[in-house]
Amino acid sequence: MLLSILAEGAKPSALGLDATGWVAVGMLIVFGIMLWAKVPAIVGGMLDKQIAEIKKTLDEAANLRKEAEDLKAEYEAKTAGAQAEAEALMDSAEKEAAALVEQATIDTKALVARRKKMAEEKIGAAERSAIASVRAKAATAATQAAESLIAAQHDAAADKGLVDKAISDIGNTLN
Repeated sequence: MLLSILAEGAKPSALGLDATGWVAVGMLIVFGIMLWAKVPAIVGGMLDKQIAEIKKTLDEAANLRKEAEDLKAEYEAKTAGAQAEAEALMDSAEKEAAALVEQATIDTKALVARRKKMAEEKIGAAERSAIASVRAKAATAATQAAESLIAAQHDAAADKGLVDKAISDIGNTLN
């Protein structure tokens, strides 16, 4: 008989429900158990936890972005400061180089003046030495000429008169 019912195209049923009805009842029971076990609250809590983690990550990313922007601004300021410092150093170096060139020019002129003065002093000393040498030679020549003249014109009698006169002058000088 069961075969004849199946053969006629009748659908099996239990308690007046066919297979689709029992699936619907099973699903209602599963949903009821899930509600009784507070599964939606658990899922909502898990989702809230994930939302909080994502929000925390976004906040950290925003903070990191702000820190990166601050560092970028700081390094840009340092770069500008370093550029200004480099320009100041270049200006200072140029001024120092100009001062060194000016000082070197002054020192060179002073050195030339000192060397010129030393040369003039050496020339003066050489002139004085030459004059002294000429005077010494002239005195020697004059002495030799006088000696020759005296030897030629004075004899023993003339010498005796000069000696007598010198002796008499000594006596007058001592008294």
